[in-house]
Amino acid sequence: MKKLFFYLLVFWVVALSLLPFLWFVDTSLKTEVEVTSIPPVLLPSGSLEFYISSIREYNLLHYLGNSLVVAGLTTVITITLSLLAGYTIARLRLPGKQYIMNALLLVSMFPQISIAGPVWRILQNLGWLNTYQGLVLPYVTLTLPLGVWVVAGFFRELPPELEDAAKVDGCSHIQSLFRIMLPLAAPGVFTAAILVFIYAWNEFFFALLIMTRQDYQTLPVGIALFQGQYTLPWGEIAAASTVATVPLVLLVFLFQRRIISGLSAGAVKG
Repeated sequence: MKKLFFYLLVFWVVALSLLPFLWFVDTSLKTEVEVTSIPPVLLPSGSLEFYISSIREYNLLHYLGNSLVVAGLTTVITITLSLLAGYTIARLRLPGKQYIMNALLLVSMFPQISIAGPVWRILQNLGWLNTYQGLVLPYVTLTLPLGVWVVAGFFRELPPELEDAAKVDGCSHIQSLFRIMLPLAAPGVFTAAILVFIYAWNEFFFALLIMTRQDYQTLPVGIALFQGQYTLPWGEIAAASTVATVPLVLLVFLFQRRIISGLSAGAVKG
């Protein structure tokens, strides 16, 4: 009986979590008449008119390309820095490295609104407002603590005898990192990369603050600024939201085992 209750509870939690997404997918496949009909039409006709309209009239592909550039650059830079920092903290004798990890954790807890003013001023002085690097820089700053924690935690799980053997063979620390440790730590690195990419893909606040020109706006901001002549274009918003969400859902679904193994392996030891 307890097990049945547990499964029912899990089912309802999952159903309630998926309901908004499924409703947007359902709406995106309707026609204009079906969207505005009363009572609501539950089963869509399968029309793609909202997808076509969001591409032709609302530059959906342009926003999608900007998000891919920003999220991709953020992921590459963050994971590269996380590898170097995580390996240094986890495997080398570094004075005060626990304080460094605590400082990273503390920085990651700052609310975005509290650092928005200084970040905007720095980017303005650099001339980086409405540029890709102007958005990538704060994203790297915000995601680096997560990347370092995940990667460092996974490096701690690897036996030190592997490094000792690599040193005997004449490997430096950098060679040991990329030839020996990195292939073994691939699940943790992959986990960090997915989490960083998802954050950069979904982030809205800094994207809205820094990207005021349509040429550089990312997908969340572009969708939020969809405007109709008299009403909000709910069909186009639903179609664009589906395009923005489905890749992430598939990514997590396909690699969920790697994500879970990477997070759990990095959390075993402090």
